[in-house]
Amino acid sequence: MSKLRNILLSGFIIVFLCGFKFNGVEYPLPDYSQNSAAWHARNDALIPGEEEQKAIMELAAANGVVFNLQSDDYDGDGVPNQYDPSPYDWRETGYDPFAVLAFLNWSHDWNSYAYQGDKLDQAVAVMAKSGIPFVRMDFSWEDIQPSEGEWQFDKYDRIVKLLTDNNIRILGIVSYSATWASSNKDHLWNYPPKDDKYFTDYAVAVISRYKNKVKYWEVWNEPDSRSYWVPQDMLVGYTQILKETYAVAKRTDPSCKIVLGGLADAWKIDWIYKNGGKDYFDVANIHILISPLNDAPLSVVKSSINQVRKTMVRFGDGEKSIWITELGCPGVPKKMKSLRWFAGMSPNEKQQAEWLGQVYREIPKEPLVDKVFWAFFRDSGGYFKNGVDYFGLIRWDFSEKPSMLEYEKVIKSWQGLK
Repeated sequence: MSKLRNILLSGFIIVFLCGFKFNGVEYPLPDYSQNSAAWHARNDALIPGEEEQKAIMELAAANGVVFNLQSDDYDGDGVPNQYDPSPYDWRETGYDPFAVLAFLNWSHDWNSYAYQGDKLDQAVAVMAKSGIPFVRMDFSWEDIQPSEGEWQFDKYDRIVKLLTDNNIRILGIVSYSATWASSNKDHLWNYPPKDDKYFTDYAVAVISRYKNKVKYWEVWNEPDSRSYWVPQDMLVGYTQILKETYAVAKRTDPSCKIVLGGLADAWKIDWIYKNGGKDYFDVANIHILISPLNDAPLSVVKSSINQVRKTMVRFGDGEKSIWITELGCPGVPKKMKSLRWFAGMSPNEKQQAEWLGQVYREIPKEPLVDKVFWAFFRDSGGYFKNGVDYFGLIRWDFSEKPSMLEYEKVIKSWQGLK
C-alpha cells in the first residue's frame, strides 16, 4: 500500500492537517476508517494512492468542476463526490457483485438493429428500474474508426450519457480489429491489427473521450479463443497488445483500471503471466459458461475460480480482484425445450432463474471475486441460431423472464445486508 493509503486506514485521520485544494477551497481527505470491516476486506487494495488521487483531482480541475452533480454524495456511499475516484467509478461503493453483459452498441443490420433508437432507451430504463448497477459493453473499433483518420463517436456519446444519467457504471471493451487495420488479407475483424499502434491510438481516443465517466476498460474479449483471436499463439500477441494498451491508458487517465480480456478458458491465465503480463492489468477476468443441468455446477465454477486464484498467487499476484464477466445460460420457453446450445440441452426459463439465484448467492462469497456479469441482459433475436439466443434476463420483446425477477430479488437481498 502507498503511504497515503496506510494513513487513511490507520485511524490517524487528522488528514495531514490538510488535504486537497480545489477552486480555492481546501478539502480534507476522506476518512475511510469509518467504513465497515467487510467494506475494507473488499476494498482496501483499491483505495486511491497518492499518484492516483492526484490524477483524480487533476481530471476534476480540467473538467472545471468537482464532478458536476447536484448532490454532494451522488452514489450514497458516505464519501463526498470530491474524493471519489469518480461518481461513475465503482471503487467507492463497496463492490456489490451485480452486473450484466449487454450489446448496447448493436445497431446494425447483422444484429437486427437490437438497440437502435428507442430500443436503447427502453433497455436502459429496464436496467435502471431493476437496479442493475453495472454494464459490460463494446466500444467497437469498427464503429468508432471506420477508416484511418475518421472518428465517429456520436453513437457512443449517446450510450454513455444515457447510462451515466441513470447511475449505471460501464466496463468498456476496446476490441476487435477495424477492417482497415486487420492483419488478415481479407480484413477479418477477429485477427489482431497489422500494427499495434493502430489499436493503441484507438484505445487512447476512446479512453480520453470518456475518462470522466468510464473508469474500467477491458482489452479485447476472449483472446484465447479462435472465435475472437486468429491465429492462436498461446496469448503471446495478445499480451504484447495488453502491455502497450496498459501503458497508454495509464498515461491518458492514471485513475482508470485495466481489466484483462475475459478468458474463455480460465486456466490460460497462466499464459498471460508466462508472457510477462503480470504488471499490465488491474483486474483478472474469466468467463465460465456451463450448464446448470450438469452435476454440481457450482462446484465447477468454484473450481475454475480456485485454479485462477492459485495461479495468481504462484506468480506473486494474489491480491488482485477477479471478475467473471460472462456467466450465464439459456432460458428457453417450454415449447422450445429441445433447443440445444454448446453445453448440451437448453435449460428452461425457470431453470435459468434458479441457476442465477444460486450463482449470486454463492459465488460472490469466493475470495477475490468482486463482480459477476450475467450473460446476457436481453435475448438476441436469432443471431446465434441456437440456445445462446435465450441467455437474456429479458426476452427479445423486452418482457421480463423469471430470471430478471430473481435478479431483482437477489439485488434487494444484498442491499439489505450492506
